[in-house]
Amino acid sequence: MDHIVTVQDAVTAFADFMEPTKAELDAIEQEMPVILADVDLLDAEIVTLDRTPTEVDERRIRRARRRALAARVALVNRAAGTNLSGGAA
Repeated sequence: MDHIVTVQDAVTAFADFMEPTKAELDAIEQEMPVILADVDLLDAEIVTLDRTPTEVDERRIRRARRRALAARVALVNRAAGTNLSGGAA
């Protein structure tokens, strides 16, 4: 019988002392609207997996897609605004 053994590095790579840094937490906080919009989109799509989508389902998916896209655009615009160091050239 072969025993399945874990690799020690893989197990200890996520030990308790490996907390996320403040910068990583800030990045997650910045991306949270995108994450939540994607979750809403997935929820809308999951509802229709086992049945034919109704008109209401289709509208819900379209709204969720628009919110997800708007959240991504807002994130990119915020990131572009913070990275710009000067005015127009």
